Amino acid sequence: MPDNQPPSQPSPQEQREYADPGEGQTPIPRSIVVLVAALILWGIYYISRAPINIPSELGDGRTVGALQGQKAASGGAADGAAVFASRCAACHQATGQGLPGVFPPLAASEWVQGKAETAVAIVLHGITGQLTVKGSAFNGAMPPFGTQLSDAEIAAVLSYARSQWGNAAPPVTADLVAQVRTATKDRAAPFDGDKELAPLK
Repeated sequence: MPDNQPPSQPSPQEQREYADPGEGQTPIPRSIVVLVAALILWGIYYISRAPINIPSELGDGRTVGALQGQKAASGGAADGAAVFASRCAACHQATGQGLPGVFPPLAASEWVQGKAETAVAIVLHGITGQLTVKGSAFNGAMPPFGTQLSDAEIAAVLSYARSQWGNAAPPVTADLVAQVRTATKDRAAPFDGDKELAPLK
């Protein structure tokens, strides 16, 4: 009979070896798949049903239309205060005092209270270069609003400015704006400050 031999013991090197790791696959729980699919379907439904033609409300409660100034209805009057708030107040300030050295004041301004035709032309075509207001020189730029505002809106905003902050000049009519618009229709550039406007005071 063969001698009974004890089983061989693994060497220290063999004891340190481990089985090679294998890649395992853990399936995604069905509940997660159902939840993701439901969220996608809900998102598609929500987007398809959401209204897209309603103007958003701004933080202060005014609508976009109110800030841009309402177009005058046929035979109606434009809101000069609304046009001023949306187009002019950022530079000239709600108080009409402007910003010293940057944007000229409208309060007690000789340009605002002077010839209505000149004020209309300035709003229609804008200004570049140095302009002297109440004895102070300003070198900013005013954009033209002739293509952005109607005759009624320009008349309304000028009438508003000519009656606020202590100003007491007569109102401006839409007919006058139309006349100045026609008379200056060939002008393609803003007025060059005092150089062009001083003779029109």
